[in-house]
Amino acid sequence: MSSSKTSAHDKGPADRPYHHGDLRRAILTAALDVIAADGPSALSLRDLARRAGVSHAAPAHHFKDRAGLLTAIAAEGFGLLAAALRETADLKEAGVRYVRFAREHPAHFQVMFAPELLRDGDLELATARALASDALRDAVTAVPPEGRGTDARLAGVAAWSLAHGFATLLLSHNLDGPVGDRDPEEVFRGLADMLFRPAG
Repeated sequence: MSSSKTSAHDKGPADRPYHHGDLRRAILTAALDVIAADGPSALSLRDLARRAGVSHAAPAHHFKDRAGLLTAIAAEGFGLLAAALRETADLKEAGVRYVRFAREHPAHFQVMFAPELLRDGDLELATARALASDALRDAVTAVPPEGRGTDARLAGVAAWSLAHGFATLLLSHNLDGPVGDRDPEEVFRGLADMLFRPAG
């Protein structure tokens, strides 16, 4: 009996993927840490395996390759973004949640909008991206035409451009001067008021 317990605890790194609590999550978390610190270009499956304490082949079991891992990160990001946008039906507040998402998930944000890093035709990514787009579209169409113009699609582009541009500039510290010590979300609300004015 004792020998079987010993063998279970003495399995080598190659066997750990089958005993790891959640290897896929551990690799994703490690990858997000690397991206947040050094960007997507610093990502290496071999390094992630070392960080997770598993064999160098273990990440490939879940993601196949680097593009697969980055695609999984992007899909997760769009899913999180869709959920954040669905928290409100108000367009301005949806924009605030977009900015908040970027601040709280900067590694996801870096990867989500870099198609050259991602796997074309991935169903999970396409589905998550569509959910986020639908959430933004719903918030835009909820605004009366007199408050956004007659072309809802262009209004959506404008809203997305404002939120995405602000978030990108914020994360790259290009707004440190204009924003200063103010709450970035409050600054964004002011910008949104300039673009989308309530009816009447």
